Amino acid sequence: MRHATDSTTPPDDAPDPEARRTLAATGINHALHDGYTDLLYVLLPVWQAEFALGYAALALLRSLYNGALAALQMPSSHLAERLGVRPVLLLGTLLSAGGYALAGASGGLIGLCVALTLGGAGSSTQHPLASAVIARAYGASARGPLGTYNFTGDLGKASVPPLVGFLLTLTDWRSALWLIAGLGVLAACAVGWLLPRDRASQRASSELATPAASCGRTGRGDEAGFRLLVAIGMLDNAARPAFLIFLPFLLQEKGAGLTTVGLALSLVFIGGALGKAVCGRLGERLGVTRTVVLTEAGTAVAILAVIALPLAPALVVLPMLGVMLNGTSSVLYGTVPELAPGGRVERAFAVFYTCTLGGSALATPLLYGPLGDAVGPNWAATAAAATAFAVVPLIVALSPRLATHVPLRAA
Repeated sequence: MRHATDSTTPPDDAPDPEARRTLAATGINHALHDGYTDLLYVLLPVWQAEFALGYAALALLRSLYNGALAALQMPSSHLAERLGVRPVLLLGTLLSAGGYALAGASGGLIGLCVALTLGGAGSSTQHPLASAVIARAYGASARGPLGTYNFTGDLGKASVPPLVGFLLTLTDWRSALWLIAGLGVLAACAVGWLLPRDRASQRASSELATPAASCGRTGRGDEAGFRLLVAIGMLDNAARPAFLIFLPFLLQEKGAGLTTVGLALSLVFIGGALGKAVCGRLGERLGVTRTVVLTEAGTAVAILAVIALPLAPALVVLPMLGVMLNGTSSVLYGTVPELAPGGRVERAFAVFYTCTLGGSALATPLLYGPLGDAVGPNWAATAAAATAFAVVPLIVALSPRLATHVPLRAA
């Protein structure tokens, strides 16, 4: 039995088995949903050929998924307050799997659009809810588990897209999506088995409304600093898809086939998974500001290198690009609890994800897609590099506010 003080004072000892099961379940769920989201990059060239689409239309297809994912973050949090975190996460995973199953069964472009919207709606459930339930389970030592959770998403990105790229060499894309939908059902079963029945979810709203309940903090956060952090996250999150949506076409211009494109995306995502781990620790040593300046400037340089180099050297650059492209988000993600206004971490995560993913979902079809149609994928990818570099002055402006906050430490 836990003592009454457990709800306000995080334990200093090792996490209990329920906390580990929570991390395992949310990690599996994160891997599945992030894999589903980035699977779209492999499918875009296939859909372009089948439906004769331009870059703006392809960007819109991606944004249907990501737009639904972003727009429903807050409603998913409110739904979890009524039903509990566990059933909402489970139903969301099944809905995403159903979306890909419907995409595989669709006979045309309209059915595909509906299916992608449903898939994004299912994926909207997991980011803020899983982040909050981990923060609640681990208390003051939540930064490390949150980093692990963030890392598992990149494992999904590194495995699902190349798996589908391989399946596309054996069968048509509709059959491949049916198989991937089955993988989602298996992941939902794993989540239902592993995730503890959340007694705490009945109290989630009230517990997470206090700083101490979620991350062991007693301060009131920094609303202005949080807003600046969200702006940084929006630019960072816009640069990543703005480049990745054109990467398959850049590589095809260099002579790559679909299998090579799948491998290339896997290299980016493997580097991204490493970046989540490396940059998190680098942030502890160098500080948030120096780390973000390093990763964003490095991202811009690496994107320009991929544009300029032939196929083989470009493939060599991709893992390092992935490290920097994804590494920033790990540093920003771990900073959310420190700046959460009023210490309301669940709400802060929901707002952060809604704004960063929503901004990306809007910018891709409204800005980068039409730019690709107007000037080609090379110059559109160059614009993505410029977006990444635009983060640098903003993180410098945020730096004094970060200096006033004591970083969370893992136990």
